[in-house]
Amino acid sequence: MSFPAILAAASKTATGFDAHVPEDWLQGRTAYGGLSAALALESARTIADGLPPMRSAQVSFVGPLSGDVSVSSRILRQGRNATWVSSEVQSEGKVGLAATFVFMGPMESELHLNDAGAPDDTIAVDDAVIIPSDKGPGFISNFDLRHSLPRADERQPQMNRWARVRDRSGLDPMVELVLIADAMPPGVMPLFDSWRPISSMTWLINLLTPAPVTTDGWWQLRARGTYAEKGCSSQDMSVWNAAGEPIAAGMQSIAIFG
Repeated sequence: MSFPAILAAASKTATGFDAHVPEDWLQGRTAYGGLSAALALESARTIADGLPPMRSAQVSFVGPLSGDVSVSSRILRQGRNATWVSSEVQSEGKVGLAATFVFMGPMESELHLNDAGAPDDTIAVDDAVIIPSDKGPGFISNFDLRHSLPRADERQPQMNRWARVRDRSGLDPMVELVLIADAMPPGVMPLFDSWRPISSMTWLINLLTPAPVTTDGWWQLRARGTYAEKGCSSQDMSVWNAAGEPIAAGMQSIAIFG
């Protein structure tokens, strides 16, 4: 069941909507984090008319979410330039995700800084090696994935991939981006000698443009581990479009069991 189909089947409520998370969107015993965050954003962006684009999100993965879920949102503050909206996703009456979104329109500025271009050795999408969708967590089947960098000579705490949502029909561009931006294993995964359980705890994502666009749905994702001690890993995350333009930057905290 695609994400657009999940939204189409959702039932509106006074503060959001009720939806169902099918098994092919699960990551272990909980919903894939990008799906839960995208549900929260879909609710937040429709809470008021005329909201500007979403520019930043702070997401906490509080507990497991699966099956029937309830998504609700409320405005925290609406100023002249920015609006803060809080969203929750609940399952069986318990909060599984809590998020705060900031919606803000463009403003005039004399400051121009952009040094976040895509890696120089990026492999073109058409030449990139396809990653099979029948391996890994079940939610992977909803994406097309390819390796975007040459294989490194030594193991590094970094992973780069091309990614595309297979069915993105009718999706708001910001919702599509949030849906796909978390579709990476932890950056420290290449350092593992064997598989071990992991769990995302928090995620901060900043949109670097009010209008994310790319070619044929392809985005390049990077997860780069910067720290891992005592079962906690911190990583930087980046998203570029097919032209190599920076689209989003983020940070995530991940629990590593073992």
